[in-house]
Amino acid sequence: MCKINDGEEGGPKGERGPADESAQFSALLEDSAEDLYEHAPCGYLSTLLDGGIAKINTTLLAWLGYERGDLVGRKYFSDLLTVGGRLYHETHFAPLLRMQGEVSGIALELRAADGSRLPVMVTSTVRKGSDGQPLLIRTTVVDARDRRAYEEELLRARKEADQERDRLKLLAATLQKTLLPPTLASVPGLDVAAHYHIASVDEVGGDFYDLFPLAAGTWGLFLGDVCGKGATAAAITSLARYTLRAAAVYNPDPAAVLANLNTVLNHEHNGHDPRFCTVVFGLLTPETDRGGFRVTLASGGHPPALLMRADGTADFLPTPGGQLIGVLPDADIATTTVHLAPGDTLLLHTDGLTEARIVGGDEDRYGDDALLDFGRALAPTTASDAVGAVRDLLDTFGTGVDDDTAVLALHVPRPLSEEQQRPST
Repeated sequence: MCKINDGEEGGPKGERGPADESAQFSALLEDSAEDLYEHAPCGYLSTLLDGGIAKINTTLLAWLGYERGDLVGRKYFSDLLTVGGRLYHETHFAPLLRMQGEVSGIALELRAADGSRLPVMVTSTVRKGSDGQPLLIRTTVVDARDRRAYEEELLRARKEADQERDRLKLLAATLQKTLLPPTLASVPGLDVAAHYHIASVDEVGGDFYDLFPLAAGTWGLFLGDVCGKGATAAAITSLARYTLRAAAVYNPDPAAVLANLNTVLNHEHNGHDPRFCTVVFGLLTPETDRGGFRVTLASGGHPPALLMRADGTADFLPTPGGQLIGVLPDADIATTTVHLAPGDTLLLHTDGLTEARIVGGDEDRYGDDALLDFGRALAPTTASDAVGAVRDLLDTFGTGVDDDTAVLALHVPRPLSEEQQRPST
């Protein structure tokens, strides 16, 4: 009867037992240093001080497609480099290696026997003899093809992201322009200026303004700020602008116009997508008997307008108690009436101005008090000068402007004197 091995030193014929696997593992651990050098997972290269190749391992030869006799004693390390790599080696790599004795992690490209390029990471060390004199250079070469592919993929993704960002910026800028009037109505006897300051080019803001004719001898104006940013804010802005203009044609009373807008936005409110805004609506009527304009303003939770008088004084127009438009079915709307005399300027603005952060300043926000001081220092002024001063002010905040800002200025010019009206000779 044939005796069957019990598996202590090996399993049945054709099978490998634990002892066999242990022996093979031990054999692998006892590989010669030469074998480890030749078949290392990286390339090894030894060169003379002038770069002549003295030794190269099998791994690097396989990567490049050369025979050992093609390179050893016949080629220089620089011969393996591409034209750009050779230039870098001569002007940077080799001089730095001579000075420091070691250069680590340099990205180069080697030229294979078939002309293809092999991206690698190179580390070179100068080896010295017992007398301290340099003898040769040992270089480790790591295959960087996977790394290069990964970097190229990152660059491609970054490029696509930049292109998408540019496309979105263009889309946002184009959409923003459609939410603002291309031009403001020309009102005889009134100078008008406006400015829209964009806080972020990546998102569409919700600020808006307009000045337009109504019935003969009257004009309507409005300036507002929709809650939020982006597509939703743009949709509400568009709805608010067209509702205000349509409502003003039907009934130009400022309080009635805002009440109409409040009804529309409150009706659109679905409980999950808040649709509300702060807005001020004004009705302009010329006062021919004493010059200037009669301005009736209705405010729904909007910052008060700043009136800068011809005599150099300035103050906010009181519109207390006005509530946000669109939140409640019946919003409280505050109204005020003022005479805009020759030399006076009325400045309307959104809260992006007063809520701007003063970078490096003592106060967190610019605030209403600072704006009032600004107006008093500016008065008397014109519409264009007032808007220009606000633009300069916003620029001083730098990154402290977190929200878009819209400003609209109305100025009644002083009548020309007889001397000014006389043509020059």
